Amino acid sequence: MKGIVLAGGSGTRLHPITQAVSKQLLPVYDKPMVYYPLSVLMLSGIREILVISTPQDLPLFRRLLGDGSQVGIELSYAEQPQPNGLAEAFVIGADFIGDDDVALVLGDNIFYGQGFSRVLRESSRGLDGCMLFGYPVRDPERYGVGEIDADGKLLSIEEKPAHPRSNTAITGLYFYDNEVVDIARGLRPSARGELEITDVNLTYIRRNRARLTELGRGFAWLDTGTHDSLLEAGQFVQVLEHRTGVRIACLEEVALRMGYISADDCFALGAKLVKSGYGDYVMDVARAAGATG
Repeated sequence: MKGIVLAGGSGTRLHPITQAVSKQLLPVYDKPMVYYPLSVLMLSGIREILVISTPQDLPLFRRLLGDGSQVGIELSYAEQPQPNGLAEAFVIGADFIGDDDVALVLGDNIFYGQGFSRVLRESSRGLDGCMLFGYPVRDPERYGVGEIDADGKLLSIEEKPAHPRSNTAITGLYFYDNEVVDIARGLRPSARGELEITDVNLTYIRRNRARLTELGRGFAWLDTGTHDSLLEAGQFVQVLEHRTGVRIACLEEVALRMGYISADDCFALGAKLVKSGYGDYVMDVARAAGATG
């Protein structure tokens, strides 16, 4: 399976702070926002990842992330000149996807939960159709809402329903088999001129090939699309990291735990950031794993 991080858009809900820089490059407490979705794909066992963003922002992502080899992954980059819908990611990334299955994660979504890597890898194993991820919310009328049967088969999705059939919101993480490329190419643009991800998901539902994994108790899902939600996400990460001593979405640590890099490699990455608490943390993690530095 390959992965796509969709980090495009103009971030208008966060103006004026996003008038000069991509939303996904803003800090969420102690690291750039894009680290969080990247860590999700890495925890899924995915090592070939495409970052899609605007032409003006892509050089900044390249400067930050490079080719990914430092954390044992392979990063590619592609342009989305206009925000023409989430499903356009599969059209832009068709050559990158090739004959593989693909995971799409939105660049402004944050996921956290114990055992998340296991859940992700189990959900991608033997994928036949699509696997979406749901999260219980108090205000489902603000989201796309999924309805499932007792076996986890997805029966319906309603966008911002007045009378929701459940309180399960569809999150910004999607696993698809290779058919998603042809499905996306065959979509008609919506009234807004966009290729809608919901239309992709409804196609899989009509084919009886859509399932949903519920991220319930013990998991957190945060969207950082507004000033308030961005601040709340940073506070969530700060409190959790201070209480547990573990840094969320530390790419160097994820790479080490997943076996993508060695303890000595991890230590060297931390040493480059030695003047920050983040660098000290990476070196401590590496030492605990047997680094000789």
